[in-house]
Amino acid sequence: MPSRLSDVEVKSKPPFYLTYPEVKLLGIAGVGFFLDAYDLFVINPVATMLQYRLYGGNPLPAGLQGFMKAGANIGSVIGQFGFGYLADALGRKAIYGKELMLIIFATIMCLTTPTGSLSPNNCLIYLAVFRIILGIGVGGDYPMSASITSDRAVLRKRGTMLAYIFSNQGWGSLVGSLVTIVVLAAYKHVMNDEGKTSKVDGVWRIVVGLSLIPAFGTLYQRLTLPESERFKEAQNQQAAEALELHQDSHSAEVPAKKEGLYDAHTAEVVQKKAHFREFLSYFSEWRHAKMLIGTCMCWFLLDIAFYGINLNQNVVLQQIGFDGKNGTPWEKLFKISTGNIIITVLGFVPGYYASVLLIETLGRKWIQIQGFLMAALFLAILAGKFTSLSKPAFIVCFSLLQFFFNFGANTTTYCYPAEVFPTKFRGFAHGLSAAAGKAGAIISALAFNSLSESIGTAKVLWIFVACCIAGAGFTLFLPEVRARDPDEILAQEMAEGR
Repeated sequence: MPSRLSDVEVKSKPPFYLTYPEVKLLGIAGVGFFLDAYDLFVINPVATMLQYRLYGGNPLPAGLQGFMKAGANIGSVIGQFGFGYLADALGRKAIYGKELMLIIFATIMCLTTPTGSLSPNNCLIYLAVFRIILGIGVGGDYPMSASITSDRAVLRKRGTMLAYIFSNQGWGSLVGSLVTIVVLAAYKHVMNDEGKTSKVDGVWRIVVGLSLIPAFGTLYQRLTLPESERFKEAQNQQAAEALELHQDSHSAEVPAKKEGLYDAHTAEVVQKKAHFREFLSYFSEWRHAKMLIGTCMCWFLLDIAFYGINLNQNVVLQQIGFDGKNGTPWEKLFKISTGNIIITVLGFVPGYYASVLLIETLGRKWIQIQGFLMAALFLAILAGKFTSLSKPAFIVCFSLLQFFFNFGANTTTYCYPAEVFPTKFRGFAHGLSAAAGKAGAIISALAFNSLSESIGTAKVLWIFVACCIAGAGFTLFLPEVRARDPDEILAQEMAEGR
């Protein structure tokens, strides 16, 4: 694969028109986000199935349910920190693919949950532990795929490429819902007609296990993806800076540069240079720090609201009549899965593609601010009229909320850190921003149910409104990154400094 996707491109084509190498890269990098959504959102129907397998249809213990749902997000924070740092320090090629191996291992271990021999509570703990490991892999995919794509993308299509990759979250959620319905339909006779509800154990294992197909399908491609030219240039620049510092202290001559590479002495100097110290030095300047604060806070505030809604869709399903309150266990599960498809199709997928089509035209900053404000508006309507909205009005309002989450901050908070920071700090800065987001998701997963019980769901939604408005405010910390090359800006800043 070429280092940059289209060194000679037809500029008359719109940004969303993709060349074959770009499509190939999207297939390799996009599968991580497909699995991210599939694994994170499929836990909702799986949790309902485990009620019938482990607790005779009674609700799961609140604490353990929160732990199980938050498990993947807890792991994600670790993965985003760790893989983000390693992507910059050791190189993309050295690390890419390892996060997918973790996802595969953890998924297989989740499938081995011994529901027949462990107590119900211990089964949930077992599953939650391996979902934490799954989350480490999923979290690692955020900075890795963002850096891999941004390193290779043509400047005028960079945002579109990143939005295309992130849009795979919508497809992961949709396919997860479709797979659940198909597998449930296959089990209808044994579960519904013969009354063997415990067979739901097979349903959730098949649903979770099918995610291994795209994971294995792209593993080899990730492990063999070459290093990008842009990252090599950043490494060479870093080598030159390290060597200059070294020679200033030893009054030595600069060895000649040869074809953009340096000798073994240079490599040794670079290895000794602490990447983390350089990272801290860069972000100790306010002009850089405020951008990192902006990307972290916007993602944190977004995920409190976004995951607060999407990890607790039972509240929404109840309002639109798809909460599966009546009927046999199979009928309840089938109705819940149907409701999940309705939610995904109406708002989730269309919002992502609105971002893909318009991100280069409108810019990231405009899309993020309007997305936050429109999401706040529809959350406020839901909060103010939570018990009085008619079913059609609730569906329309919720669909528009999902649309503006995804044609808005849910997409741009992923794109921004991959575009606003220089190549040599991009992976770790993206990892920090994404980890801040997942911290918000964890707070929502652990606090939503207990807060809803104590102050009511409507008041929790008002908290989400405040988060969205604050997110729009923190977006003002960020520059517009359309057609902005952070590596050129860094070079200019260094020249000014010298």
